[in-house]
Amino acid sequence: MAIDESLAFKPVRIALLTVSDSRTPADDSSGDILAQRIEDAGHDLATREISRDDVGELTAHLHRWIDDESIDCIICTGGTGLTGRDVTPEALHKVKSKDIPGFGELFRWLSYETIGTSTIQSRACAVLARGTYIFALPGSNGAVKDGWDKILVHQLDSRFRPCNFVELMPRLRER
Repeated sequence: MAIDESLAFKPVRIALLTVSDSRTPADDSSGDILAQRIEDAGHDLATREISRDDVGELTAHLHRWIDDESIDCIICTGGTGLTGRDVTPEALHKVKSKDIPGFGELFRWLSYETIGTSTIQSRACAVLARGTYIFALPGSNGAVKDGWDKILVHQLDSRFRPCNFVELMPRLRER
């Protein structure tokens, strides 16, 4: 597993959605962390918004961004827990074409190193929706760091070997 420096880096256009009933742009620290990491990695932060924990509102956001050809990937943070207001996985389920089960499995495995068995409360997940990747991370600062630094920074880098999500993008809408 390594970066092949002989290959060209291809920036990914990423939309960032914080899912929260209480966060505002002024105190969205997990969104700030992700936005900075996206830009530091050389990707394009296409848009950034905050949405309430509401399946209808989240689904509308996701459909709008999935249909926007200037967005390759959506990263959501928050709404992946077990409480009644945590509905991000349910919204992803409504828009998905395919599940990417390995993302949530790997996230929880990596998260176990940091928070132990508490990782079992996470419903981090990922889907493919009409050719757009969507990743849902928990809303804590530690979780977004783990999700980006240990998974997404690699899988969204076109130079990462042996394989990565970016190299599949041209073929995601095949039938």
